[in-house]
Formats: sequence, structure tokens, C-alpha cells
Amino acid sequence: MKAICFYFQIHQPFRLKNYRFFDIGNDHYYYDDFANDEIITRIAHRSYLPANQVLLDMIRENGKRFKVAFSISGTAIEQLEQYVPEFIDSMKELAATGCVEFLSETYAHSLASLQDADEFVAQVKAHDAKIEQLFGQKPKVFRNTELIYDDDIAQMVHSLGFKGMITDGAKHILGWKSPNYLYAAASTPKLKLLLKNSKLSDDISFRFRNSDWSAYPLTADKYIGWIAGLPQEEQLVNLFMNYETFGELQPRESGIFEFLKALPRFAAESGMQFLTPSGVIAKLKPVGELSVMHPISWADEARDTSAWLGNILQQEAVEKLYSIAERVRLCGNRRIKQEWNYLQSSDHFFYMCTKHNSDGTVHSHYSPYESPYAAFTNYMNVLSDFMIRVEQEYPVDIDNEELNALLLTIRNQETEINNLKRQVAMMRNNIVKDTTGDFAPEGENKKRTGRKHKSK
Repeated sequence: MKAICFYFQIHQPFRLKNYRFFDIGNDHYYYDDFANDEIITRIAHRSYLPANQVLLDMIRENGKRFKVAFSISGTAIEQLEQYVPEFIDSMKELAATGCVEFLSETYAHSLASLQDADEFVAQVKAHDAKIEQLFGQKPKVFRNTELIYDDDIAQMVHSLGFKGMITDGAKHILGWKSPNYLYAAASTPKLKLLLKNSKLSDDISFRFRNSDWSAYPLTADKYIGWIAGLPQEEQLVNLFMNYETFGELQPRESGIFEFLKALPRFAAESGMQFLTPSGVIAKLKPVGELSVMHPISWADEARDTSAWLGNILQQEAVEKLYSIAERVRLCGNRRIKQEWNYLQSSDHFFYMCTKHNSDGTVHSHYSPYESPYAAFTNYMNVLSDFMIRVEQEYPVDIDNEELNALLLTIRNQETEINNLKRQVAMMRNNIVKDTTGDFAPEGENKKRTGRKHKSK
């Protein structure tokens, strides 16, 4: 029986306002609140909210036979909580069906997995705590920013306790192999890998309403027929895409919601099932191990990380940002820590990309800036002011040895404080029991017993 695994990504960065060189040191607020509000509200009402309702209807109609998975970045959650709180409610309603799995990722949708292992771990833990708080699930499967993956990242992910990870079925990695199987990571075989079927995913995301496409129009029965026509031994098709595919990239008028809603009926007729990533790991066995020595992603035809780290502008910005990582983690200023997350979003570096897509357009086509160089200048102005503020907390004249010693002291103090808190709690508990007569120290029991005997 073939299985379809649907996964949707939701991410929005905190976009920066026009920040001039002369603002450095004078203006510590960096964000374009109007753009952030307008964009998240528009996309939520055109895509996220109606798509959630369609999924909820599909689950109600098909019961446990239809399942999907989501990952939502921390920066997207914060904006949705602020500007579109009804989306959080609708997502909780989906979570309550038991047919939706929430995946883990970095809180800021960052490049930390490539730059700073400690920061990566901290962000994953912060993200998962937020997901558990809102939706009552502790993620078991990991989805890295832009599906970035290699053998080293696999080891970090497995060390955090995850059972599986999703990434792209890049052709230069797979070679003759098919993405339509479950694999294991070569560097840590206990970590299972689900690979995106790029063609079938992109047929929905990018080609659905393209009238010049040879397969246009795409209907649900035709699409399921393609999956059914795959070799019998290929039992898994992973369809990974951005959630704004439904209603934003492919508008409602294209029939995208009707297409989505019809899939379960034709899948059932063909004997297919829908599984979450955890369901895939529980039911299927890996057919082999996959080694990825250099990072891959789901971006561009190259499927590498050059969309974010491919030129000297991007490399300079990323290097400067993560040069202060240790100091930020030491900092107790909540606003600095919050803005540290916002400035790590991979989008800021994507806007600096100078690569051309296969259709001749540049990545900056999707950018709010006039050019990659304008994106770089604006970001570096903001980063310069941010670095000044971090330096005020922990001056640069403190060398790494002193900084590490200070960090160790702080951690030891935190441990000692936690131990003392537990001791105080135990003492208070004992005092309360003593005053109620339920408990008293051994000596006191003897005294009381003696007094009672004498009174007789």
C-alpha cells in the first residue's frame, strides 16, 4: 500500500525597516511593523485560514484516514499571535483532531546548524517548547531551515532525541536511487530520513495553474494516478511545500482548494493511505543509508546553500552576526535576545543573493529591497547598532577565556540556585506537615509520646 506524506512549512521573518547609517547608535528599533502586519494578515486570510478550514473538513470527512504535518517557525508564530490570533485558534482545532503532527525546527528559521552548534540546540529547544505550549505536542521529527541537511547536522539532530528528519531528495545525492523510500542517515543510522519528491511537490506548488504546462489542467484523479503509476516497490511519496501554496501562490480562483479536498477520495480508491512523518517511521523500514558530506537544501536546481551563503556579501553578514553569538547567550537582556532571533532569519541573507534562477529572474525578485546590495547595506547598518548594544552588555575587551570562565560561573550559580530552591521547597513542605500534625521529626515524636504517657 502506497503512503502519501503531506508536510507544510509556515514561516515569516520580521522584516527590517529602512535603517540608515546615521541611525546607528540613535535608533534601536529595526522593524517595519506596517509591512509585517500587512503581509502576515494578507497571507493568513488568503491562505492559512481557508486552508486550515479545508484540512479540518477533510479530516472530518475522512476520519483518521487523512493526516498532515506542519512546521511553524517561532518568528511566524509570534507574528500570528500578534496580528492574526484566530489562526492560532484554528491550528489548535486541527491539533485536537489527532491527525496533525507538528515538526521541530530552529526558532528563528536560521542558519545556526551551519554556523553555531550551541545556538542551533538553543533554538530547537525554544521552538519545541513553544509548540508544546500552544498545541500540546512534543515534536519527534525535525525539519531544518530550508531542508538544509548533511551528515554533521544529522548527528546533532539525533543527539537531541529526534527519531527522524525530513530533507530534499536531491538528484546529485541520490544518483540512481529514488526519493520514494525511507532512508537512514549514514552518520547516525538510528535517524530516519524522509526525502521530498520534488517533481510531484512542485507540480502543486508552482505548475498547478500554468496553462503552458503540458499536464495542465491538474486534477486530483490525474495526480493520484501519477502516484499510483510509480513502481510498486516505491511505497512512500513525500509531498513537502510551503503552506501559502494554497490560496497565495495558487489563488483560490485556480481551484487549488477543491483539488486538495478531492485528493483523499481518489487516494482511497487507489488503495493509498496518508501518514505523518512519525507514522512513516513507525510503519516503514529504511531501504539503505544515505551519506551527505556537503549541505543540501530544497532551494534552486543546485539544491545547495548558495542562496544564503553564495557571495561575499552574505558570508560577511553571517560571519559578523555569529561572531557575537556567545556574548548574546550570556546576555540577560530579553529584548536583545529577542532581536538576536529576528536577525538570524535566513530571509535577510536570501535578500542579498545575486544568483539567477532557471527562468532568468534573480532571487532578489522576492526581496523588499531594490537590489542585493541595498539589502546588505540595510542589514549591516542594523547589525552594527545591535553589536554596539551587545558590546555594552559584554565589552569586546573581555577575551574568550574570560568569557568562558564567566559563562561557567553563571551556569554553576544557576545550578546552585536551583538546588537551593528545591531544598527550600522541601523544608517548607516539612514545616507544613509538621504544623498539621501529619509529620514531625523523630525527636519531636518521642517527646510527644513521653508527654502523653505521663499525663495518663
